[in-house]
Parts: sequence; C-alpha cells; structure tokens
Amino acid sequence: MDEKSEVYLLDITTEVCPLTFVRTKLCVERLSRGQTLEVRLNAGEPLENVPRSLVELGHTVHWVRPENPAEPLGIHRLRVTKN
Repeated sequence: MDEKSEVYLLDITTEVCPLTFVRTKLCVERLSRGQTLEVRLNAGEPLENVPRSLVELGHTVHWVRPENPAEPLGIHRLRVTKN
C-alpha cells in the first residue's frame, strides 16, 4: 500500500466541542495532500460541525455514516481527504 492510499484513524468519541474539531483539524494538518483520515465521532454537535468545518477549510469529505445503521444517533464515521 502506498502512502497516499493508507487511511489514518482518529477517534474523537470521548471529546466535546470545540475539541472535536480542534483534534480533527490538527490531525488533518499533519497529513500530506491527498492522504485520507477516517474520524469516529458522536452524533449531535460533532456530527453537525466537524464535516462542515472540514469542507469550509477546503478538504474533501467523502462520506459520513453511522457505524451501526440500526443506531443513527450513535457513533458515526467520516472520511476526509486533505486537499
């Protein structure tokens, strides 16, 4: 697997806003352009703010989906590529 195809993982399920976005932003900043990060985050404020803020910074959010589709208010995963 080449460096750009590797997917990094960040779990922010124990964090609260605004630390959810701060931790995500810092992790994305450490990536090289074209690298991908998958973020585990809780429903609610993190799910509303983190994807929107990443897009506002110019990154590509590929998808956001619940880990368990039967629990839409549980933990979600977001996949973002640094631009």
